[in-house]
Amino acid sequence: MFLPGQTVLVAVSGGPDSICLLHSLHMLRRLLRIRLEVFHFDHGLRPDSSEDAGYVRRVAERLRVPFHLLSASERPPRGASVEAWARAQRLRAAAYVRRDVDAARIAFGHTQDDQAETVLMAALTGSGLDGLKGIDPAVGPYVRPLIDVSRAEVEAFCRALGLRPRLDPSNRSTRFLRNRVRLRAIPALERATGRSVREPLARAASLLREDARELNRQALERWDDVFDETPEGVTLAVDVTVDGVDRSLTGTGNGPIDAFVHALSDVDIEVRVLDYAEHALTAGENARAAAYVECSIGGETYWGVGIDANIVTASLRAVASAVNRI
Repeated sequence: MFLPGQTVLVAVSGGPDSICLLHSLHMLRRLLRIRLEVFHFDHGLRPDSSEDAGYVRRVAERLRVPFHLLSASERPPRGASVEAWARAQRLRAAAYVRRDVDAARIAFGHTQDDQAETVLMAALTGSGLDGLKGIDPAVGPYVRPLIDVSRAEVEAFCRALGLRPRLDPSNRSTRFLRNRVRLRAIPALERATGRSVREPLARAASLLREDARELNRQALERWDDVFDETPEGVTLAVDVTVDGVDRSLTGTGNGPIDAFVHALSDVDIEVRVLDYAEHALTAGENARAAAYVECSIGGETYWGVGIDANIVTASLRAVASAVNRI
């Protein structure tokens, strides 16, 4: 996840997971030979949210780590998913700070419990493979060092060090699907089966990620069969099966991404790209590029990340990743 000499921007909300992550990386920073900086995003969704920012600032100062704070400049659109809006705003802000401080990685505090919840939510909402494969431990600059660590282990770590993380009361609200899965669905499944379901769900996600990578590899072999570059632009033509029905998708645009977005309208998916960023991860023979895209689909905001040796392919993967989150 990390290479010697890299700057790592640690996303810290002030909760147990991110506080555990920050202190763990701080203890290991000399061994890993990395430099840490702290980022906090104030969504402004609670009257006391500024207190979280103040707490994280004090923790960063105590550890002598540079601190960066950004705040939301707008409220969630009417009817939009608050969770999706908050996630998109946070990622966009983190990407901005990462570029500003020239950080190679952004570390998030997702745990094995988050992974299990994500997979179960994907199954309950009828998501495809991109949803069922869960949270990727490392995608481009985004890394999640605690993804194989349970929430119980995180809480034990905080107790052992005498840390007192902030507790977000909204995490107890069953208004949100993730909280209902965390507080009700998973405990009920474990009572019914007499065993833990978190580890098996996380393991299933890992296996499905391997399947997704292989399918992507095979799809890339068809690149020249579906894209045609002309003086007028780029044309996409491909036969697909949607809900058991054979369909032909066509789209023309200024480039592959524009053509892809136009082609999606053939299956009634209207996509508008709101934000886009790309960068090289490595150079040379094993070059890799990453692309981040934020899209408006059906009035809601979705984000996607794509990785590939080719930046255009990485960008298409990013759009596909956003669409698969619907």
